[in-house]
Amino acid sequence: MNGTMHFATVPVKAVPKKKANGGADQHHPVVLVVDDERVIADTLSVIFEKNGFIAMTAYDGTSALEIAALVPPELLISDVIMPGINGIDLAIAIRGSVPDCEVILFFGQPSALDLLESAQLAGHDFLALTKPAHPTELLARVSERLALRKEVPPRVD
Repeated sequence: MNGTMHFATVPVKAVPKKKANGGADQHHPVVLVVDDERVIADTLSVIFEKNGFIAMTAYDGTSALEIAALVPPELLISDVIMPGINGIDLAIAIRGSVPDCEVILFFGQPSALDLLESAQLAGHDFLALTKPAHPTELLARVSERLALRKEVPPRVD
C-alpha cells in the first residue's frame, strides 16, 4: 500500500479541510451532497466548492449518515431515489440529529413524487427540485434556504 488511508463507505473527500489561515473571518457553509450517481454527486460538490461552500460527498444514504455524524451539515442536498436508504428517509434521519439542517431533495423519476407527498403529509418540509437542476437555480435555492436560517430575530428593547 502507498500509505493512503481508504474507507470502505466514507469517501476520502468527506471531511472538510481547514484553510491554513484558519478562516476565522469567513464562514463557509457545510453542504452534504448525496447521489448514487457518482458523476452527479461529484459535479455538484465541485460547483459548491467553487462557490465558497465546504462540500462533502456521499454516494449512498448509509455513507451520508456516517459523514453527518462526523461533520454536521448545514445543508443536505440529496437525490430522492437511491438504493438502500432513499433521500427522504435520509433527510428525516439527518434532521433528527441535526435539526437546523436545511434540506433540498432532487428527483428525476415520477415515483419520487409519491414519496415526497407522503413526507409532506407526515409533516416534513423539504424543498424539492427536478433533475436536471441548472447550477444557477440550485445555488439560488441554496442561498435562499441558508438565508432563512440567518434571519435575525426582532430586537426586544
